[in-house]
Amino acid sequence: MVTIRNLVLFLLLLTVAAPILLYTDPSASFTTPSSKRDFLDEVTALTFNSDGNRLNLLPRKSPAVVRRDVVGVVYSTQDSDSSRRQETRDQFSARVLSATDDETQSQTVNPIQQLTHAASEMDKPNDMHVSSNTSQNREKMHVQLTQKTAEKVDEQEPKDSGAEKERGNVVMPDAQVRHLKDQLIRAKVYLSLPAAKANPHFVRELRLRVKEVQRAVLDASKDSDLPKNALEKLKAMEQTLAKGKQIQDDCSTVVKKLRAMLHSAEEQLRVHKKQTMFLTQLTAKTIPKGLHCLPLRLTTDYYALNSSQQQFPNQEKLEDNQLYHYALFSDNVLAASVVVNSTVTNAKHPSKHVFHIVTDRLNYAAMRMWFLNNPPGKATIQVQNVEEFTWLNSSYSPVLKQLSSRSMINYYFRAHHTNSDANLKFRNPKYLSILNHLRFYLPEIFPKLSKVLFLDDDIVVQKDLSGLWSVDLKGNVNGAVETCGESFHRFDRYLNFSNPLISKNFDPRACGWAYGMNVFDLDEWKRQNITEVYHRWQNLNQDRELWKLGTLPPGLITFWKRTYPLERRWHVLGLGYNPSVNQRDIERAAVVHYNGNLKPWLEIGLPKYRGIWSKHVDYQHVYLRECNINP
Repeated sequence: MVTIRNLVLFLLLLTVAAPILLYTDPSASFTTPSSKRDFLDEVTALTFNSDGNRLNLLPRKSPAVVRRDVVGVVYSTQDSDSSRRQETRDQFSARVLSATDDETQSQTVNPIQQLTHAASEMDKPNDMHVSSNTSQNREKMHVQLTQKTAEKVDEQEPKDSGAEKERGNVVMPDAQVRHLKDQLIRAKVYLSLPAAKANPHFVRELRLRVKEVQRAVLDASKDSDLPKNALEKLKAMEQTLAKGKQIQDDCSTVVKKLRAMLHSAEEQLRVHKKQTMFLTQLTAKTIPKGLHCLPLRLTTDYYALNSSQQQFPNQEKLEDNQLYHYALFSDNVLAASVVVNSTVTNAKHPSKHVFHIVTDRLNYAAMRMWFLNNPPGKATIQVQNVEEFTWLNSSYSPVLKQLSSRSMINYYFRAHHTNSDANLKFRNPKYLSILNHLRFYLPEIFPKLSKVLFLDDDIVVQKDLSGLWSVDLKGNVNGAVETCGESFHRFDRYLNFSNPLISKNFDPRACGWAYGMNVFDLDEWKRQNITEVYHRWQNLNQDRELWKLGTLPPGLITFWKRTYPLERRWHVLGLGYNPSVNQRDIERAAVVHYNGNLKPWLEIGLPKYRGIWSKHVDYQHVYLRECNINP
């Protein structure tokens, strides 16, 4: 009996001590990867209630991946706390039961895919004798899990997307405005579909939603402009549109309707663009009431002066080639004053600058009165009347003969031609004025001058221009800034290269240049007989077959291979049509040019550039106040 008792005690002791010794073996910490895999195989091979399915083990994740998964898990608002606790327990259990190699640790699994993958793994039997009831139950559980996940994602999607935008610093200030406008387009599509029209209740509800959204949007350009209830209107409209989607499930019909709407919108846009272009051209041709009043007031006061008061001082400087001479041809008193004032303001030595202004008979007295009343500091002014140039007549100038012809007048003023011509800018009546063509007769106007700086009346001077007189033109007649940065500033844009006279003599890809600020060497002009070149080409273009009207095309031809390119900083263009001129280029420019229809003295002028021009106008001047000319 004693022996049996000792044997029992020994077995009990062995039963207690053996596990302790086994699990405290130091060699256990150095388990090889193969032993780990054997352990996993044994664990996954365990069965429960005679079920031969293998246990599903989630792969172990690195700490960084686990943290991302916790952030990305989608919870409903009702059971968020319990879901988080359950997720923590699940992840803890998964980490205890999992063991992965380095490759598995580097992988990142989407939490939603992880859930659906885990559920789908439950559908894979480990034994061929699994009961059909168990498989059906697991399949139902998989479908329910997938549906539940999708519902949670749909419920939380707006918040997640917003959070993602905030994390990425991508903030769209007009996101809701765009969404509301898109809803209006979709609503119009549904209202025009036959299936939707057959449901009067839906049509009535959708029209109500459309009115609500239209009132909410109004002229809003960003979300902060929307009313507080805009989000509610958006959700209500979305629900109504969802009903429409159920009513009209034929995608092909919707696509056809959208194409028809797009085609109609493009046609309307084309018509509106043409109307806008015509109205812009019409506005550019008109004279504002204030600018019409100003020369009338000035003319009245000029003829009230005696002859001695009508004379300008320093007339002995008009032919001095040691000074800086400017040629300005204009019938706009206010624009001419800005050119002179801005030039004198930025001049280092104002007394050395001489301005030769030529105007027409209607504005001659007004132009003289303005500069008599507002002398430009120490600079010298000369104002001439183009009508007094007796040498400039139709027998000498081909362009003057063409401008006075009946066909030319009809080309400009007949309304049906104006509506049908695609190039309305060429029909501006300013081209009928001989003032616009005087730039081709500089040696005749200033016979004793050697070099002249030609300025248009729609420019503003920002730097001292005296350095231009020291530029070596290297035997060329014209010094100008080239404008070939864009394709439409090359010769083929201005000249008709389908005509052999043009195609044989000029390069269609040659770089164009700009009028507005040009240095002309009048001695070289006379030596090369440039005026005669101009006359010859004008005679060849009597029927406007070589180029449309204007002065740049004949200028490109006349000064072909006779133009010296100036640095771009001397002359920056585009302020009369391009709202995207580089601000740095504007600041560095010696001269900025408002070429185009959007002149700064017109209401249609670009507001962002008007300040550059208006700072040289004294709007408190008595004449400007009397004519109601305001900034």
